[in-house]
Amino acid sequence: MSPAADSAAAASKWQAELLKQEGNAAFKKGRISAAIDAYTGAIALCPKVAVYWTNRALCYKRRNEWVKLEEDCRMAIQLDNHSVKAHYMLGLALLNNDELTEGIKELYKSLELGRGAHPASYMVEEIWKELAKAKYIEWEGLSRERASQLHKLKEACKEALRNYNSLGNPAAYAPEEQLNELEEVFRKAAKTDNPAEVPDHLCCKITLDVFRDPVITPSGITYERAVLLDHLHRVGKFDPVTREALEPHQLVPNLAIKEAVHAFLSEHGWAYRMR
Repeated sequence: MSPAADSAAAASKWQAELLKQEGNAAFKKGRISAAIDAYTGAIALCPKVAVYWTNRALCYKRRNEWVKLEEDCRMAIQLDNHSVKAHYMLGLALLNNDELTEGIKELYKSLELGRGAHPASYMVEEIWKELAKAKYIEWEGLSRERASQLHKLKEACKEALRNYNSLGNPAAYAPEEQLNELEEVFRKAAKTDNPAEVPDHLCCKITLDVFRDPVITPSGITYERAVLLDHLHRVGKFDPVTREALEPHQLVPNLAIKEAVHAFLSEHGWAYRMR
């Protein structure tokens, strides 16, 4: 590239950054149209900078313009597949476009990226709330579908029992006893979808909530990572229960508990609402 071209590229980059700052200032003041114009100008000058696309997407999110939001987020992801905000907002756009499964996938992606970059940030908490909400909606739909299927199957079984007994088979149980047994079988089959208590070992001792990202301390106690990091930062560098000295680098992911929580939530989707 020639010196003149280098100079022109540098000037475009500098001007684009000024426009981004202008957009940021306008966004903070609630002047969304002005912010969109500024970010659009920055994109025109430097279209390969992912943050310009995510900043404009954030404006569309404020306006609930989900189609435009999705377009900008997809472009940002093409430029930077590790953008937490891009995956998060794409997930929201997909959810609002009734693409539940794909939306959940994007939220999971943004959550994992967010945990790796800033495990105690507000962004991780915000993503989790949206993900939990979406997973609960998913469970509700599946639960209704299972309930309908179980009801149809139970009625079919009842009818089959009645027909069988009407044949006068002397070895058959009395219809009432058989129907009671059948009711018990289907009651147990539906039990998974009935909200109950989450086992204590799957809950953080501080929040009393289901673990999301459990870590274990040298003293052998497991906590929610973000909550414990906040404790270490705000209260002091010691274990909340044992009071032993504790540094952030001493925390180790509790993969066994994390897997147990994942398995529990997979079977009991109602627990997402309890978060």
